Amino acid sequence: MKGVKPRQLWLLLTCLLAAMPAHAAERFIILQSTTSTQNSGLFDFLLPRFTERTGIEVRVVAVGTGQALKNARNGDGDALLVHAKEDELAFVEAGFGILRCDVMYNDFVIVGPKTDPAKVRAAASAAEALTRIYESRSPFVSRGDDSGTHKKERQLWRAAGIDPTAASGSWYREVGAGMGATLNIAAATDAYTLSDRATWIAFANRHDLDLLFEGDPALFNQYGIILVNPERHPGVRFAEAKAFRDWLVSPEGQRAIAAFRVDGQQLFFPNASCE
Repeated sequence: MKGVKPRQLWLLLTCLLAAMPAHAAERFIILQSTTSTQNSGLFDFLLPRFTERTGIEVRVVAVGTGQALKNARNGDGDALLVHAKEDELAFVEAGFGILRCDVMYNDFVIVGPKTDPAKVRAAASAAEALTRIYESRSPFVSRGDDSGTHKKERQLWRAAGIDPTAASGSWYREVGAGMGATLNIAAATDAYTLSDRATWIAFANRHDLDLLFEGDPALFNQYGIILVNPERHPGVRFAEAKAFRDWLVSPEGQRAIAAFRVDGQQLFFPNASCE
């Protein structure tokens, strides 16, 4: 500007930038999600594609599904991508979330030592596999963190008519950790555990662990996205979060999910459906 000295111009620009609202300088959302989507590498593959398309950055908080839902109830996030549909629907019913959609699925698997002392390979169902582990008192590592995987594990124990928590600290070991850490502990102690398939495929530190049981329909693993209700938390970045949700369930987003592979294996299978 004519007649304005460089230092004056610098001070003017500094004041203008300081007065700008934060969202004018950058667009982002906080996504509360699970360790399985993070540990598998899915977000490293998906999120740059979304950001390139929209200019919106996605900042992920990777915790168990139970913790993610608690965080979102407190307004600590703009959207959730989690995998415990019953709890997700309760979250929406309570008014904390809106516009939930199914996004993708895979399944859970039971892994354990290759020697398979509990003879899990011979089981006809997931409930029978856990019964064999219980009857042989073989070590089992539970995430113990109220994650989607932990919720599924507890559901399977109930189906088997067994409460393993009575043996907590002996053959049944609750570690309060994410999926990657739980697999590391299982590998180090020759123990069985329940894993989502995506994290298992991406897991490199297997030692003597092997996939021993799969294929039971009870092991189905659905992922869903929910937006935090702006009526409960007016400060959420609703427009940006909705743009992310809409992209994930769009043909482009669904193709990106299907394209993600580790060692040539597809880890997640798109099945977008919005209530």
